[in-house]
Amino acid sequence: MDNAYAYLIQGAMAILGLALFVCLFRAVKGPSTSDRIIAVNMIGTITMLLIVLLALLMKEGYLMDIALIYAMLSFLAVVLLCKIYIGIHRAKKEKEEKQNV
Repeated sequence: MDNAYAYLIQGAMAILGLALFVCLFRAVKGPSTSDRIIAVNMIGTITMLLIVLLALLMKEGYLMDIALIYAMLSFLAVVLLCKIYIGIHRAKKEKEEKQNV
């Protein structure tokens, strides 16, 4: 029975690995900045899931702590990217308003 769970976890990790590459493609080639930010957020989430599945597969509890730390860092990175994007958007908007006046 343990062997079946190992195969199930490995299969899930393979599928998540493919999803990770799809999100990486979207982050690089996304049509808009918001799509890129969402893709970066998904990359962080998928990476966290991969770490959790690895913890289950290896039966190592410390990897769960690493996944929690990675989740916090990923959240902070997305918040920072959103703040930068909002600042750039406001600067462009103000520049356009000055040109129109």
